Amino acid sequence: MDAENDLSLAIPIVGDEEKAALCEVIESGWLSMGPRVEEFERAFAALHGHKTAVAVNSCTAALHLILLALGVRPGDEVLVPAVTFVATVNAVLYVGATPVFLDIEDVALPIVSLEEAAAKCSSKVKAAIVMHYGGYIADMPRWRAFCDERRIMLIEDAAHAPGMSGVGKLSDASAFSFFSNKNMSTAEGGMVLSSDENMLSAIRRLRGHGMTSNTLDRHLGHAHSYDVTVLGYNYRLDELRAAIGLVQLRHLPEWNLKRNALSLSYREKLSCLVPSASVPFGPGHPTAAHLMPVLLPEGTERGRVMDAMRRSGIQTSIHYPPVHRFAYYRSLNPNVVLPKTEEFCRRELSLPLHPAIEPGDADRVVTRLFEALKKGSE
Repeated sequence: MDAENDLSLAIPIVGDEEKAALCEVIESGWLSMGPRVEEFERAFAALHGHKTAVAVNSCTAALHLILLALGVRPGDEVLVPAVTFVATVNAVLYVGATPVFLDIEDVALPIVSLEEAAAKCSSKVKAAIVMHYGGYIADMPRWRAFCDERRIMLIEDAAHAPGMSGVGKLSDASAFSFFSNKNMSTAEGGMVLSSDENMLSAIRRLRGHGMTSNTLDRHLGHAHSYDVTVLGYNYRLDELRAAIGLVQLRHLPEWNLKRNALSLSYREKLSCLVPSASVPFGPGHPTAAHLMPVLLPEGTERGRVMDAMRRSGIQTSIHYPPVHRFAYYRSLNPNVVLPKTEEFCRRELSLPLHPAIEPGDADRVVTRLFEALKKGSE
């Protein structure tokens, strides 16, 4: 979308501060994992009430390493959502475990159902992954109690919820994303939070080929060589991305507040102009407002609505196609049926939401949605 008045679904907010931070890294002569990565880890952890964290090159890597560090292995099962990006579930297969798909609570509350979890929690289940869909926070105290009662581990997929109070506090570990469409971005990147220092230490080693020292340690003379004690991976974050992350992190609270204000504005406008379309969650539900999801009326031809919106210069998207219906996952388990998930994913439409949007833009989006739905019904 190149026209001046076009509205993208999500854009990274970057500028002179990020450029200056990148120039500093280049002038330093040290581009790979180093002191800025450590500073980024400490700052991100502090924002969430933790002592430290582990930076990696994606949220996918974060989830993979969390599962490894928690000891999830072949033969184990992991409770997972189907309303998520496929990486959440892929990470379970990476460690050889079996994903057990859970339905959502309701189309108005698209977070994995505790009732479903109780029904499907066999003796093979080792962990549960709870995703904060769209930035809307799941009921973590109830999930913590559920997992403690069954002696299974609790993992948060917090890709949509950086900077939210309480996130990362009740789970065994949480994974964050800094992809280009997230609330804060390093282009590619992720983070692991946990209060378990031993787990974080294991993840640090796993992210760097299982080596006992890294390149910076040896460069500074803190080590002369290294051993490899486990099968590790190349999941490191570099100094350039960490430098961008430090700048973005300073703006994250302000950006989250603006996202919240915009989503409330959307709700008001939609209820007035398009009452046949509903917004999941309640207006008071704690959220980082990563997505602006709307449930279209039953029977709406969503593709036609999206085409009409695009012709008006407005990008929309779907979050998400249900993972259990992808061809690959159907080939592994063709009998999974999740009625509420499937209805939600059939009707969901994501509207543009990011800090560069102004209230007038939200007015235009809702007006165009009203027109697209009216034309479709005619």
